[in-house]
Amino acid sequence: MKPITIDGTGGGGQMLRTALTLSMVTGTPFRMTHIRGARRKPGLKRQHLTCVKAACEISGGTADGAEPNSTELVFRAGTVRAGSHRFAIGTAGSTGLLLQTLLPALWLADGPSELHLTGGTHNPMAPPFEFLDRVFLPAMRLMGAEAGLELLEAGFAPVGGGSIACRIKSSKAFAAIELTERGEITAQRIRVPIRNLDADIANRILNAARLAFPCEDGAVQPLPDGPGRGVACLVEAEFGQRAEMACSFGELAVGAKKVGQRAGRLMSTFLGTGAAVGRHLADQLLLPMALAGNGRFTTMAPDDHVATNIAVIEKFLPVSFLLTERGGGVWEISCDSV
Repeated sequence: MKPITIDGTGGGGQMLRTALTLSMVTGTPFRMTHIRGARRKPGLKRQHLTCVKAACEISGGTADGAEPNSTELVFRAGTVRAGSHRFAIGTAGSTGLLLQTLLPALWLADGPSELHLTGGTHNPMAPPFEFLDRVFLPAMRLMGAEAGLELLEAGFAPVGGGSIACRIKSSKAFAAIELTERGEITAQRIRVPIRNLDADIANRILNAARLAFPCEDGAVQPLPDGPGRGVACLVEAEFGQRAEMACSFGELAVGAKKVGQRAGRLMSTFLGTGAAVGRHLADQLLLPMALAGNGRFTTMAPDDHVATNIAVIEKFLPVSFLLTERGGGVWEISCDSV
């Protein structure tokens, strides 16, 4: 079969991860050129190479060009088999993004699977463990895909050293999702996980988050001793069976007040729109929704990730996406078979 050609100039690592997932699911090979071409340092980095290696292992596939800084890759998947797998990124690269690359293929495999992944679990540019556990996986359960996630060790950037375990129940197919109404808020909370930093930092983050997003249920969560140090602010709102979460992370030269304000304001902005799905979850639902063949949800104004992700998906699957502005900061994203 002739590989699909994908130009990666306009996007980042998500284009590669989406292509790897869909190649494993459909058996369609692909050639990606100009990988991460828009980035300051283009080409494959350690975390991207780990995704390629993992996709090769679980599918019995092959990859040409899987080398550091390579800007071109040809990937051919074999047959995905259920089983137990361990992958180590070797840096603080996101275990969550690696997990999301492999999950759809393993959900559709011939039996249950288990993944043990090491690397970063709390990264500024990726969904933290708590988001995956409390936002992404519950949304996937609505589509008939079940998995259990466990945090074995937290790993903050830039040190990493974290690990997660995931137990995956096989599913024959994904069910269509319809999330156009958010529903009433049933609970809300703020958590500030922190490791090897002054407790006063976490308290200032929590106080700032509460000012931006008034919430009685707020707490600092000191983590057990482990690799590196770090702090995050996680602001969550539940809507029955679902939840949304706004996240921010401590960074050098960024004050504690700003970290807390950022997460609190992100959640306040989301709730103010009335959209059913947050911006980050929206991007993560595109691929499983396309595998289901149809579905729709309301979200905030889409960012560039949505357009590049859709462009890759439509190369592999006979689906078409439609983005419609509904007003008041709300958009509807729908998917239908063609």
